Amino acid sequence: MTVQKKAGAAKVAPKNRAAKLSVARKAAFDVLLAVGRGQSHSDDLLRGKAVNALSAPDRNLATALVLGVLRWQIRLDHQLQTLLAHPNARLDPEILIALRLGAFQILHLDRIPDRAAIDESVELAKQAGHRFASAMVNAVLRKLSTAPPFHFPEETAAELALAQAHPAWMVERWINFYGLEAAQAICRHGQSQPVLAVRLASPAVAAELSAVGIQLEPGQLLTAAHMVTAGDVAATEAFREGRVRLQDEGSQLVAELAGWGGENFDQKVKTIGDCCAAPGGKTLILAERNPEARIVAFETSAPRLEQLRKRLAFLGERVECRQGDAAALMEEAAFELALADVPCSGTGTLGRNPEIRHRLHPDDLTRQAERQRAILRAALRAVRPVGCVVYSTCSLEPEENEQTVAQVLAENPNARLISLASRIEALLSEGILTPTGAERLRGSLTPEGCLRLLPGSFHTDGFFIALVERSA
Repeated sequence: MTVQKKAGAAKVAPKNRAAKLSVARKAAFDVLLAVGRGQSHSDDLLRGKAVNALSAPDRNLATALVLGVLRWQIRLDHQLQTLLAHPNARLDPEILIALRLGAFQILHLDRIPDRAAIDESVELAKQAGHRFASAMVNAVLRKLSTAPPFHFPEETAAELALAQAHPAWMVERWINFYGLEAAQAICRHGQSQPVLAVRLASPAVAAELSAVGIQLEPGQLLTAAHMVTAGDVAATEAFREGRVRLQDEGSQLVAELAGWGGENFDQKVKTIGDCCAAPGGKTLILAERNPEARIVAFETSAPRLEQLRKRLAFLGERVECRQGDAAALMEEAAFELALADVPCSGTGTLGRNPEIRHRLHPDDLTRQAERQRAILRAALRAVRPVGCVVYSTCSLEPEENEQTVAQVLAENPNARLISLASRIEALLSEGILTPTGAERLRGSLTPEGCLRLLPGSFHTDGFFIALVERSA
């Protein structure tokens, strides 16, 4: 891969030029500093009061800067390091973030002049109390703005990791598990802005959104899903009233597959346990597909539980929200169906949550798997004989997926894995899956009958979905 310089390299401003610091860049700087310190997640901060107080253009720029820097940070650091007088020098966090922000704009944002990116990065360093180091920021970014294009091949794990700004240990795993071509697609998906997918309450909502300038394309998998190609759907009355919901199409698919009871597709289930329910999008689909069911939604976090209760309040007594660990709270044989959409590493969501790549370590996968096995065991105990558990993650890692399921099944002779092939056909016959989606999902079944959606194969995050039945 060759990084192309922006057309018409901009002239660099004189050193004595006084830069006016934009509120968007200052907001992005503050968010990146908080993320780097582990104080919060970028998604939470970008929806926080400070960013929401900005005008729409400034908010969009701040978001683009934060996500862009986090996505490309590994490669930005490599390119910047080659231009430092002392390449191995340890830089203060504020200086490093100022450099990354400037480098990202120079290399990746065509509409921003180099001089603006450089001047404001220098000003960020000064305002952070690093007036002396600001001269170094200016010099390094000036060099970068006139440097020849970098060439990044992608034929080995190390090359692909650097070219697409992913940790080498992740890329090596994906190549080993899925092959080089699939790993390349996964990495490229992780560097792109995720498709904005929505779920419509009815076909009539599409016409309503079109009337206010929202442009939609049909989903790849589900008839109720659409992709937003233009317009601010969050500003519409339909969104405020809950008739259109933001939800990745793969996430919707998990709930659709879980929305059927056992092997008898002619009967809806009457009792459902949602083990890790917040933020509630899957719970809403379960309620939609099983209108007579009583649902118990579990959530450990008190703030997330309160948000969940507000979101599901219109369903009344049909849904009970309980705070606590589902692994400890779920009662024996209480449900006909349980959804175990478990906490995971999130490696299938790196485009949406780019900082995961900087925080995750290989040892974390073992810890996650222990927790996931505990939830799956509890879910199997909580379903009645011939009841089913749908187990899902947004991880690409076998330890959290097929290995977790296999270990729990090995402990439990009264549980068996059921192929999702029959559910794909049932959803197709009901008009829930599109014909093209059903065909593509058949090709995504593992030999054991689980579903694996790899990023880059669909316009979705990465997901793993398994169906387990309790026989006694």
